[in-house]
Amino acid sequence: MKKFKFTIRGQEYDVEIKDFEGSNAKIEVNGTSYDVDVHIADKSSKTPRLVRKQVVNKPGEGSIKKSGGGASTVKAPLPGSIIKINIAVGDSINPGDTLLVMEAMKMENNVLAEKGGTVKAIKVAVGDSVLQDDVLIEIA
Repeated sequence: MKKFKFTIRGQEYDVEIKDFEGSNAKIEVNGTSYDVDVHIADKSSKTPRLVRKQVVNKPGEGSIKKSGGGASTVKAPLPGSIIKINIAVGDSINPGDTLLVMEAMKMENNVLAEKGGTVKAIKVAVGDSVLQDDVLIEIA
């Protein structure tokens, strides 16, 4: 099955495991066969175990509060650099309009408007580096 070479107190041994069943093993040491008991230690896992806590909400708890249509923001979808800004403060935009272009992971990505409205503020300039979820544009 498997062959090993052991050196104990300067003496070299050729050990071959012939059969392994449960905690008993048949081995051959330098040509002599032996039946031995193998003591296997219980291995404890070093990986933490994830325990999910069940959350029970009371009626009315955990509901999502929707904003009353106030100002919304356009956030960076991923880290990158601003290459081009296609809008100015005061411009009216429609859903799907390309607001700006940013380079992320060596690709140019168009940042589109999810909602229509008027551009209230532009928080970035061409050449700025942004992180994911940074506010780029405020829309009223």
